[in-house]
Amino acid sequence: MKRRSKTIYWVATGWLSLGMISTGMVQLLRVDEEVQKMTQLGYPVYLLTLLGVWKMLGVAAVLVPKFPLIKEWAYAGFFFAMSGAVFSHLSVGDKAVTLFGPTLLIILTIVSWYFSPGHRKLTPMNNQRKK
Repeated sequence: MKRRSKTIYWVATGWLSLGMISTGMVQLLRVDEEVQKMTQLGYPVYLLTLLGVWKMLGVAAVLVPKFPLIKEWAYAGFFFAMSGAVFSHLSVGDKAVTLFGPTLLIILTIVSWYFSPGHRKLTPMNNQRKK
């Protein structure tokens, strides 16, 4: 892997991890503003705990070496959660500024996944059983 690609991967992954950990903590702690947002969006408050736990586990999966299948699931989960956030904010007519955070995390998810080193990706070779 080229030095440039490695740098892009670690910068994107670092910012993605920081974003997911910080929003996950806010959700786990049920900060008043976050509870109000969830209620405004029409979601039950208990969903905050679920999202917070999933984000923490996803960050661990992305950062820990090996386990490429789990990494793929974590990246997919990040993408679905953040695209769902964008769609939810659009559905209730929120201001465009509310789309910045989840959109940035979608971009970081894609960049981190795309530039991840080969040994961290799910490839046909990783899928085959050793004979």
